[in-house]
Amino acid sequence: MASEMTVVMVTGGSGLVGKGIQANLEHDPPQNERWVFLTSKDGDLRDKEATRLIYEKHQPQCVIHLAALVGGLFANMSQKVEFWRDNVAINDNVMHWAKEFKVKKLVSCLSTCVFPDKTSYPIDETMIHNGPPHHSNEGYAYAKRMIDVLNRCYHDEYGCNFTSIVPTNIFGAHDNFSIESGHVLPGLMHKCYLAKKNGGAFTVWGSGSPLRQFIFNEDLGALIIWVMRSYHSIEPIILSVGEEDEVSIKEAALAVKDGMGYTGEVTFDTSKSDGQHKKTASNAKLMELNPDFKFTPFREAVQRTCEWFIANYETARK
Repeated sequence: MASEMTVVMVTGGSGLVGKGIQANLEHDPPQNERWVFLTSKDGDLRDKEATRLIYEKHQPQCVIHLAALVGGLFANMSQKVEFWRDNVAINDNVMHWAKEFKVKKLVSCLSTCVFPDKTSYPIDETMIHNGPPHHSNEGYAYAKRMIDVLNRCYHDEYGCNFTSIVPTNIFGAHDNFSIESGHVLPGLMHKCYLAKKNGGAFTVWGSGSPLRQFIFNEDLGALIIWVMRSYHSIEPIILSVGEEDEVSIKEAALAVKDGMGYTGEVTFDTSKSDGQHKKTASNAKLMELNPDFKFTPFREAVQRTCEWFIANYETARK
């Protein structure tokens, strides 16, 4: 019966994370769920009435909220007001109408940039509000932090089951592979692709020494589905590989080199800044609650992403 189906609505559904969720649903189609993946064409979530109409149309029982105004370092530094206002408007509308339409579960996506700039490592879920975020993206970071605050407020006042996830560095098919504005791993893939195609060195910015935890978007998709179905706390949960799976930018670059089948020289431009040395997050809470979850090995995930980028070069975001 159609009436027995749980409607799961995903905002920002066409992006990297949404595609990771879709890949899991294709491998393992749900029996009693109907998933709706929204894009910006479905309506402007900054607009209260447009958001109401989306809820009215789809009548979701569960919402996974991935939509956000996002940007690179320069955009975040130069447009702090816009990053605050647009994200607060989006989050406020999604949460307000989730409450009004009696949504049973709302899972919102935070970012590791919400954590304090000055902190001890590894970072865990209890530390989000322990100091200001880095000043470079405080507009975006504070807007995201407010989701965690409001999850508790909606629970205390209205009994809503709203929670949040904090993924680490996500990569995979359908990423933004821009060298200028993309994140480190897809940017390296695009650089390496061009070095192989045009000849010349594959140049990595910085020394290669900073450490990062990378999560494959299909692994993250699987974990988000698990959170929606099986994680019942309003407190945030970090979705990440473990501390022991942290890799250096140099190791990541060499994995990309192999994934692209590039046999030329890899150079490190140490005149470029390294950025933060580490941002290690603890996945102890995740592993305690979901101990059997197996992450895709890093090199295998890089290989698969490189293959997708090569096959889809003309249409990939870059």
